[in-house]
Amino acid sequence: MCGEDDRVELIDGQVVEMSPIGDRHASCVRRLNGLFARQLLDVAVIDVQNPVVLGRRDAPQPDVTLLVPRADAYPHHPRAQDILLVIEVADTTVAYDRDVKLPLYARVGIPEAWLVDLERDRARGRPLHQRPRGVPREHDHTAPISDHDRCGGRRSGIARY
Repeated sequence: MCGEDDRVELIDGQVVEMSPIGDRHASCVRRLNGLFARQLLDVAVIDVQNPVVLGRRDAPQPDVTLLVPRADAYPHHPRAQDILLVIEVADTTVAYDRDVKLPLYARVGIPEAWLVDLERDRARGRPLHQRPRGVPREHDHTAPISDHDRCGGRRSGIARY
């Protein structure tokens, strides 16, 4: 049975225990939050490590979520149509985030997701909408994190999926 303070999320109808937040992970999330707060103050609502409801069977907790601004300030957890960008920061969960969570975000129509891989010191980003037939993968969008805003105090590079 889960306790009130347990870190869990709902994925495909299953309660999934989340990894503890380590120092590098927390630092990266704080840096991303600061970066977006400086750049997107009037453009998006920045939500950190809060649930997003993607259906009856899915309520993941992305590390950072950029939401469409709303006057009501989201009195309930945001839904897929409210989300502009989700970011997963991973040190030990890269495969799970890449193979389970990113496809989930794509299925529900979230337009873009980034995966920050702390172990490989990379940030990967791409639109999640369907690529038109015949358009090669090299046209996927990537978004760099500048050196001064790198996660975990180390330089981050960008890699395509």
